Amino acid sequence: MNLIKLILGELATNCYILETGNGEAIAFDIGDGAKKVIQALEAYHLQLKAILLTHGHYDHVAGVEAVRKITGADVYIHEKDAVMLESGQANLSWQLTDDVYVPVTEYHTLRDGDVLQFGNCKIQVMHTPGHTSGGVCYLTEDMMFSGDTLFKGSVGRIDLGGNREEMLTSLRKIASLEKNYQVYPGHFDASSLDAEKKSNPYLRSFS
Repeated sequence: MNLIKLILGELATNCYILETGNGEAIAFDIGDGAKKVIQALEAYHLQLKAILLTHGHYDHVAGVEAVRKITGADVYIHEKDAVMLESGQANLSWQLTDDVYVPVTEYHTLRDGDVLQFGNCKIQVMHTPGHTSGGVCYLTEDMMFSGDTLFKGSVGRIDLGGNREEMLTSLRKIASLEKNYQVYPGHFDASSLDAEKKSNPYLRSFS
């Protein structure tokens, strides 16, 4: 499956577009850069079927409603972060931008263990709170979309509505995975789970 990476907005948020067969695709996180996402879909002749959100902070959801309106894609977010789609106060847009946040009011909520199917792509939802209460990682084949839970060599902040104990529990959960997933985080470069178990100080103690 072809994976397209876009870097959106002032906070350089990673948006991933994953082809799922038959000219269709899904996207993981859409920050402030809806136009760039639409241009990529057109360039690759893809129809966007779904937008999967790793969490609800503004820099990961700013462009969701604009893209949803154009493509008709379904939006998915964990139930504990759903309020962030509807409220600029909750998603911290008031801290991160002077732009007016456009709320998303049509979406589906997720829980830990949910499995989604899009074309040839089966996606497992793994609830990984810590950065936010509704943070998730998405697992599919050999790929992990880790949002702001796990970065290359680091982890997400917990001072923006997060929780340290929840983050530690989530990292322990990730470290227990046996498969060597390719890790595609919400910011910065990709890595592999085996590499993070060996070199990431936040994961190493659980490995």
